[in-house]
Amino acid sequence: MNDTLLEVKNLRTYFHTFKGTVKAVDDVSFSVGRGEILAIVGESGGGKSVTGFSVIRLIEEPGVIESGEILFEGRDVMKLSEREVDRLRGKEISMIFQDPMTSLNPVYTIGRQIEESLLLHTKLNREERRAACIDLLRSVGISNPESRLKAYPHQFSGGMRQRVVIAIALAADPKLIIADEPTTALDVTIQAQILRLMADLVRAKNRSMILVTHDLAVVSEMADRINVMYCGKIVETGSARKVIDESAHPYTKGLIDSIPDLERDRKRLNTIKGIVPNMFELPEGCNFAPRCARATELCFGVEPEQREIGAGHFVACHFPLGGPAHEEEARS
Repeated sequence: MNDTLLEVKNLRTYFHTFKGTVKAVDDVSFSVGRGEILAIVGESGGGKSVTGFSVIRLIEEPGVIESGEILFEGRDVMKLSEREVDRLRGKEISMIFQDPMTSLNPVYTIGRQIEESLLLHTKLNREERRAACIDLLRSVGISNPESRLKAYPHQFSGGMRQRVVIAIALAADPKLIIADEPTTALDVTIQAQILRLMADLVRAKNRSMILVTHDLAVVSEMADRINVMYCGKIVETGSARKVIDESAHPYTKGLIDSIPDLERDRKRLNTIKGIVPNMFELPEGCNFAPRCARATELCFGVEPEQREIGAGHFVACHFPLGGPAHEEEARS
């Protein structure tokens, strides 16, 4: 049996504006296995969210999916009609959006908004739908779910609203959940609860998840694999342990070193120098070269290709960390 649920090949999603073309996702390839949690991490503007939206064809003008294949259980999502994609969304692939404050309609009750997904994608009758809504609220940790069905979003806290959004995403029992910065609007203590809840629910049902986030610390314990994105490209990918403990790309190492460590007494946090380049004017060669202390003339002139440096561990860098000496590679 093929354990690959989703396979993305050479995906390119561009935004054509009056100022020029933004290559938000540029030749990106990855896969998601059944029962796997894949994290896509990187700074804002790196193309993480656009990658997630592209998988379910939620790209609006001036954005265009220029090319590539999005194979879900062997079916190319790019070749499906709009009606077929509508049936896919929610039923097979669901999405948890960034802000729970705006993801829910303020004029409809919580129960009605959960029930909508059941109406669209199941054949349950009214009583069965109500029972399912109660079970969903209970599964995401909301107490007194029977009475909460009649409540409105403004009567819930931010953390409870995000739990409702998760319940809606799980309503039709999708095989893949795309979570786009699901805890951005929540405080730190609630973030941990929500992420733990999501991981537990996904694994309990043997479902898969793509978790989009800017925070490597958030995914270090819950993700199976990590894709690190920078300026529309995947610069490093591998198991969570490999990417965190044996970072090969200077950008990945910079992200990890910028995380506060309570066990080390430091007056200042490490930072990655410079800023993300203007997406309208990307540099020649490696996009990270202007910010990289290891960059040479080669980096500024030739774009690095992904190469495997360990079992399932790939990096797009001319001089990966932990590899042969920098000076020797530069001479070669």
